[in-house]
Amino acid sequence: MAGNINPNPFTTRPEIEGTFGVVTSTHWIATAVGMGILERGGNAFDAAAATAFTLQVVEPHLNWPGGDVPVLIHDVRKGKPELLCGQGPAPAGATIAHYKSEGLDMVPGTGLLAACIPGTFDTWMSMLRDYGTMKPADVLAPAISYALHGHPLVERANATIQTVESLFKEHWPTSAAVYLPGGKVPETGTLFANPTLAATYTRVVKEAESAGGDRVTQVEKARKTWSQGFIAEAIDRFCRTQAVMDVSGHPHKGVLTGQDMANWQATVETPLTYDYGRYTVCKAPWSQGPVMLQQLALLKGFNLDGADVVGADFIHLVVECSKLAYADREKFYGDPKFVKVPFETLLSETYNAERRKLVSDKASLELRPGSVEGFGAVVTLKQGAKLVAGMGAGEPTVGRMGEVVGDTVHFDIVDRAGNMVSATPSGGWLQSSPVIPELGFCLGTRAQMFWLEEGHPASLEPGKRPRTTLSPTLALRDGEAYLAWGSPGGDQQDQWTTQFFLRHVHAGMNLQEAIDAPAWHSEHFPISFWPRTARPGALQIESRVPKAARDELARRGHLVEVEPEWSEGRLTAASKVGPRRRAAANPRGMQGYAAGR
Repeated sequence: MAGNINPNPFTTRPEIEGTFGVVTSTHWIATAVGMGILERGGNAFDAAAATAFTLQVVEPHLNWPGGDVPVLIHDVRKGKPELLCGQGPAPAGATIAHYKSEGLDMVPGTGLLAACIPGTFDTWMSMLRDYGTMKPADVLAPAISYALHGHPLVERANATIQTVESLFKEHWPTSAAVYLPGGKVPETGTLFANPTLAATYTRVVKEAESAGGDRVTQVEKARKTWSQGFIAEAIDRFCRTQAVMDVSGHPHKGVLTGQDMANWQATVETPLTYDYGRYTVCKAPWSQGPVMLQQLALLKGFNLDGADVVGADFIHLVVECSKLAYADREKFYGDPKFVKVPFETLLSETYNAERRKLVSDKASLELRPGSVEGFGAVVTLKQGAKLVAGMGAGEPTVGRMGEVVGDTVHFDIVDRAGNMVSATPSGGWLQSSPVIPELGFCLGTRAQMFWLEEGHPASLEPGKRPRTTLSPTLALRDGEAYLAWGSPGGDQQDQWTTQFFLRHVHAGMNLQEAIDAPAWHSEHFPISFWPRTARPGALQIESRVPKAARDELARRGHLVEVEPEWSEGRLTAASKVGPRRRAAANPRGMQGYAAGR
């Protein structure tokens, strides 16, 4: 690692350091809950479940129980990284023919047709069973309390509700009943409660406890209650009986059934890895995560040690490599259970040596995927789409002018024993689908990431996982588990996490410095969300990047859009070296926090 380029850095907050454990998340309440679990004797996996359930309550505009999650873990007992798949697949009735019969050429970004099988609950319960030490009641208690008694509504939740107020009143009355108390948008800072959600999880706990005192038996009962009990029944009934208005401008019923839920459970898999110097970086192969590995494979050919990480040369190089990696994402990525993705070639030195030759001193304005014989699909750019105003958010990046936006949550945990968790829960956003009245939450809309054209690696098929943007990261250093990190942000996640990693590795920045540093993102490639448009050459960059660098980037052909000073990313990160535990959290948005001792 390069020496620290600034021996006396100013950071927005300290890099947390201790030996007992650290928790960092995108909301201070969830961080406190996770730390509380560690203090009570729980391990990182117990804390992860409690943190995740709490985030569902305090950031409902960014994740909810009906969503999905990839989780990267390192269990010291096993001594290897593992990937928990909480990405539910498309329902049995989700066929291209069905959506075409509804007059659609894209899966709507909102409503019931975009629902995959909810994956979060079974993932956290499976983790609790196999890696944790606590019972369902222990990890659900904080979420139940905050849902029942209220939590201070954050500004962006208030802003999100405002954007869909008329939709709730005109088309989604079950959502209005929860989020428009008294018929009005609740003010920022209001102690906001969701007693129906509290009652849902309270009933899950009671049914789990009815199975007896054994911890594993209780967990299994909770899982069954979710996938085969009253929750699955309510979801099935709602999808069958309710024609819901969505972003297409027309109402549709859902295709998700109780049988779909009963047939699915979270799985443990091997992550995809790439060696970058001393580091082995781990990602989920069925997500967009490999684009980070592809960026590193390209950047490996350049000497970045000691680079000026806010200089035009560095930013240009990273952006141009990201364009090449994301172009390959569009052409090659899909669920590896359904399509063979040529990762061995995409991460090979031979392939990347050729791809590097495309990086010049000028900004590319073309989408340039690579060529691997026998793989991939033709990618066409959509420059515009007919938008139906007021029908909810396909990509839930809602925020007030001049403030950071984000579309999900993230957390990282390292406990005293050295167990590590990095997770990016998302989906089931309050603005994307109507509340199921008996449950107090709505379904996810991840199926919007499928294509409705045959023959593409990401084409819609029953049982297939969508190419989610959710992308936690875990890295080994010299073979030892070292770093867990991630960020909300849809397609931007693997841009911001790559920038963070490069700052830490090549510029010697500590975790907090690397998060605080000025950031940027490209919108050059098609977004993963409805309506899947692209903005070739567009580069959004924080105004804290020096003007000389911004001007030089514009001279090189980037379409530079200067953003507010603190507007890019919502990173959190946690590390361990020997007995030391470190953590940091993003100041942008004034929600994320790290804790530890």
